Amino acid sequence: MLRVGVTGASGFVGGAVCRAAVNEGWEVSAFGRRPSVEPGQVGGAPYTPWDLLGARPGLPELDVVIHCAGGVTDWGPRREIWAANVDGTRAVAAAFPDARFVHVSTASVYDPFRPTVMATEGMAPVSRYANAYGASKAAAEKSLEKAVVLRPHAVYGRGDTTLLPRILGVVRGGRLLAVGDGRQRISLTSVDNLARACLLAAAGPVECGVFNVTDAEPVILDDALRAILRERGIDAEPSYLPLNLVAPLAAAAEITFRLLGRPHPPRLTRYAAGHLAVERTLDITAARDRLRYRPAATSFAGAADW
Repeated sequence: MLRVGVTGASGFVGGAVCRAAVNEGWEVSAFGRRPSVEPGQVGGAPYTPWDLLGARPGLPELDVVIHCAGGVTDWGPRREIWAANVDGTRAVAAAFPDARFVHVSTASVYDPFRPTVMATEGMAPVSRYANAYGASKAAAEKSLEKAVVLRPHAVYGRGDTTLLPRILGVVRGGRLLAVGDGRQRISLTSVDNLARACLLAAAGPVECGVFNVTDAEPVILDDALRAILRERGIDAEPSYLPLNLVAPLAAAAEITFRLLGRPHPPRLTRYAAGHLAVERTLDITAARDRLRYRPAATSFAGAADW
């Protein structure tokens, strides 16, 4: 039986990976920053609180570590984001030097200043990033000597605490405000597809390599937004604004929030605005061929219960 540890298990992605690994019949150890979690969050796996930047608890022998922990934000002090994503990754790798390492990274390691058009893995990292999040995730990838690195984009699904709330948070007066023209293609990654990729990487035929991980095919942004609204039962229409209009407004909002010392970002940041204003698609040929990854299509069915 495969002995698997999952970091970030108290969070959205880590919890989904834990539950999938338990369902696979593996011996799973869950780790997270929270003092405790409901058993259902981790599929009943034993849970150990572990701040990756603090003292190391007693750890079991593992065959594989699936590293899902890290800071998932474009807001906050650079040093804190860097510590969570780079120092935290190094800490986990050092704690399990003999285990296979599966690292959940992000498509934000690709160039944020130009459209991402069916990007292949060799197109990142780049020399410039819009914020500490992309830069720190790229540095975390570089810090690993041997790992399977997975790069999802815009992860969504049951338990989503980032993408869906951010989208629904900009519904105003029967309009869902968005950037671009709505016809841009977007690769999305359901949390179920990402969990499936993590399991394939943990037990599959490859021990190292970088792989884009998305749903089966890209979708049109407007189609996706309308599907979300329909599933959530929200009577609203997507309304699109040009990026050159939204970017200065987002910059002003960021400045105001920073001056006020707000711990949470404004509803719209320059990073968020630019991220979906142009095409963001990934080529998943490598994952299909080498990991035998067979993802499901994008679907928001059941989103009313997420």
